[in-house]
Amino acid sequence: MLPATFKLCAGISYRHTRNMTGLRKNALAAIHHELNRRAGPGSGNWINQVRRRSSFLSSRIEEAEEYSPEEVTYVRQGESALQEAISILGEQEGWTVETVASNGDRVLSKVVAGVGKVFKLEVVVDQPLETLYGELVGNMEQMGDWNPNVKQVKILQKIGADTMVTHEVSGDTPGNVVGPRDFVSVRCAKRRGSTCFLAGKSTQHPGMPEQKGVVRAENGPTCIVLKPDAADPNQTKFTWLLSIDLKGWIPKTIINRVLSQTQVDFANHLRQRMASNVSLEMAPAC
Repeated sequence: MLPATFKLCAGISYRHTRNMTGLRKNALAAIHHELNRRAGPGSGNWINQVRRRSSFLSSRIEEAEEYSPEEVTYVRQGESALQEAISILGEQEGWTVETVASNGDRVLSKVVAGVGKVFKLEVVVDQPLETLYGELVGNMEQMGDWNPNVKQVKILQKIGADTMVTHEVSGDTPGNVVGPRDFVSVRCAKRRGSTCFLAGKSTQHPGMPEQKGVVRAENGPTCIVLKPDAADPNQTKFTWLLSIDLKGWIPKTIINRVLSQTQVDFANHLRQRMASNVSLEMAPAC
């Protein structure tokens, strides 16, 4: 499953829904404050690059005056998820190795105050960043075609260039250890310089109420970070932060095993998908 769902972000005032300049100033100030607090000698290089690009902190909201209060709320939720994910990924201490695959893929975890246990997948994919970004963002609704952990991804609503609301339905786990789950998510896609982000958090949407027979799970913040490998620009460093509440009475040991394995499986399925795309492009025309 590839959820990117999250809790509703409270605290948006009616004045700000009418004044996008005020909304952006508050959001930028909050993100600037968090990055300044987190970034330091122990921070990752990508955080420092984000700090150097002030343009990253703006929403790029075109024709903002035409946004409805509901759309403004979704935009703010997406930015909140991105801010929270950056904060967690910027913490270098306290991570525990969950699993390391033979190819070097690894999953780490830590407990974050106010969030719970989060998982972080770190892999290198033998594909250029642009190709991966196009698959994960541009072809998002096709994910169920190549990832057996996902039955369906549907875009419910798009807001501007950066924000969307999606509905995801998870696939069956081996032995049906975890039954069907669905997620309604707000996603914030950002491309700044050489780094791409896809962050998200659980939300609600009038077009997708809870479904009978399917448990509505929650997660967030989540974030996929794509950066070109410094040693080979045709390869991409892929980091996936995952935080999820599957709901129901499932032992934590099972949840931890399922989530970490899901991340490792996702990396393998993604590689197979990209290799298949390359093969199709190279096949001679009939």
